[in-house]
Amino acid sequence: KRFFSTRTPIVGGNWKLNAGNGMTKDSIDELVKGLNDSKIPSCEMFICPPTLYLERVQNSAASHLAVCAQNIYSEPKGAFTGETSGDMLLDMGIKWALIGHSERRDIFGESDELLGAKIAHAQRIGLNVVPCIGEHKEEREAGKTMDVLVPQLQAICDNVSDWSKIVIAYEPVWAIGTGLTATPEQAQDTHADIRTWLSQNVSAEVADNLRIQYGGSVKDSNSAALAAGPDIDGFLVGGASLKAPAFLSICSAFD
Repeated sequence: KRFFSTRTPIVGGNWKLNAGNGMTKDSIDELVKGLNDSKIPSCEMFICPPTLYLERVQNSAASHLAVCAQNIYSEPKGAFTGETSGDMLLDMGIKWALIGHSERRDIFGESDELLGAKIAHAQRIGLNVVPCIGEHKEEREAGKTMDVLVPQLQAICDNVSDWSKIVIAYEPVWAIGTGLTATPEQAQDTHADIRTWLSQNVSAEVADNLRIQYGGSVKDSNSAALAAGPDIDGFLVGGASLKAPAFLSICSAFD
């Protein structure tokens, strides 16, 4: 029996390349104020602004809102134009980063090998990371979901020694920004398959304690049904995280 109730739910808002609902510092401030003014939910929360606004949000977000970068590089510094250093994030007080989001994989060609190197570096410096995994629509329809996820999971596992610094986000690529959402049954079944694989290939203890988020068109209208899955420990929210009321409603699914 898994004592899943001992895992504290965690919900993240990935703002992607959006300044809240606008294109300005004011629209960033408006979103942060809306989040700050809410009651503190029972889940953990993090928000992922564009890199340009990380420090601004870090300086203004309430203490219960962790600030998270959308990406890091595998080296602390050097001739890596356009990249973000995990070491520099920690110096700014930012303790979280996403790694391997499908948009990084599909648009920018990031590989499992690079994902692994980034995780290894994050582990060396003590940065919390949220590695993202997921399959495409044709892979889901062909019944190959776990065939796709296992190499992605292996790249994570090969580079982790401290699992307390890891939260995995399962995001079926076909459900990201498309309006399509995995059914609660599909999401729960895949989360359970991931946890079973981790139990068999890492340890039962890691599998029982690791938090696995679901991402992919999560909305305030479907979050409660998804949250009922015993292996779904939170959400990584995209578009709905740009509106404070909707994001807070999604967080309340775990109250």
